[in-house]
Amino acid sequence: MNARFSYTSLIGLLLLGIVGCTPAQAPELRVVGIHENARQDVVFVQVTNPARHPMRITKLSYVFASEGHTVSAGVVRMSREIQPGSAAVVEVPFEGRGTLLTGELTGEIDQIVRTFTVKTQIPTQPD
Repeated sequence: MNARFSYTSLIGLLLLGIVGCTPAQAPELRVVGIHENARQDVVFVQVTNPARHPMRITKLSYVFASEGHTVSAGVVRMSREIQPGSAAVVEVPFEGRGTLLTGELTGEIDQIVRTFTVKTQIPTQPD
């Protein structure tokens, strides 16, 4: 009887764990500005944390593309804490004139490292 109780309890705990483990909401990216510089252009990207827990972002692997072709790609490493519902601005080198920024944002929520697919449009610049 004890073995059956333990087996039933184990199944119950596993089901409770599965139900309690909801996937984290993906952070949202939005371009808030572009700084053109003689040395290097920079895109300012706002990262918003829609989760109910703080998120520490550590890396953004990005690709700038235009008309389906890669213009430039790279990685920005950081260590930024974003509180629930808050945002942080990240500087991304802008080597080219892509119109779409896609990538993977790596962050930590509740001591679990997660990678989120992100995408945002680059506003067109007047000449």
